[in-house]
Amino acid sequence: MPLILFTALTLIAFAANSLINRGALIHELIGPGEFATLRVIFGGMTLFFLLVWRNKHIPKPQPIQIKGAVGLATYMIGFSYAYMSLNAGLGALILFGTVQVVMFVAAAFSGERLSIHRWFGSIVALVGLFVLFWPDKNINLPLDSLGLMLLAGWGWAVYSLEGRKVIDPLLTTTWNFIYVFPVTLLVLLITVDGLVVTVHGVFLAFISGAVMSGLGYVLWYWVLPQLDVTIGALSQLLVPVIALVLGSIFLQEIITQRATIAAILIVGGVAVGSAYKRQ
Repeated sequence: MPLILFTALTLIAFAANSLINRGALIHELIGPGEFATLRVIFGGMTLFFLLVWRNKHIPKPQPIQIKGAVGLATYMIGFSYAYMSLNAGLGALILFGTVQVVMFVAAAFSGERLSIHRWFGSIVALVGLFVLFWPDKNINLPLDSLGLMLLAGWGWAVYSLEGRKVIDPLLTTTWNFIYVFPVTLLVLLITVDGLVVTVHGVFLAFISGAVMSGLGYVLWYWVLPQLDVTIGALSQLLVPVIALVLGSIFLQEIITQRATIAAILIVGGVAVGSAYKRQ
């Protein structure tokens, strides 16, 4: 039961990140580079203080884990910039659909035994993605934002796969955030054309970084080793559904018929892919 509860909490936190980021950008409370950088700063600070509190001393620097740091940096940057044009729900569908594909392929190549339930569940979920990507004048998918979100999905998949090997989630996540900060700052300096920062924007970046990302990622790193790769990938496909619903409530985003069908197929894929595990 605790595993189910903690997994659900992490998925809600991931969906909230999409809403917070998109909401901050559409209301011009902060720029995408500024948001990503502050999100990393606040997340890193929160995790560092928790680490000091837990260990009762200042932690020593840890060796950089290249794959984890690269995955997190790619996700953070691609995620923030993609939401300049994408709706929260659609962005989340693209993001976690990509995650599912990458993690499923990784599981197949790693030799994990994939049941017929998981193969079928993944195929159903992928059909949902194809339904979403099919050209339609009623759904706007800018190519630049689409590419950035696909890149963010690859980064998050890499980060999630590395999380399965982590022994100390708090320690690893803390130093991942610290090592990613210079990367986000560099991208901000390269791309910025006049800083866009407001008090409300900083507050939203704090919530996203300290709570939804920092604490959420520690919890996710704790959950991941207890899940098979494919189950971990499939469970994350629930995030877009949550984001679609919350986006319609808080950001007045329209849920189209096609997005609804895609979401139903994705949820169906999650249910089928998880059935074998429960049995």
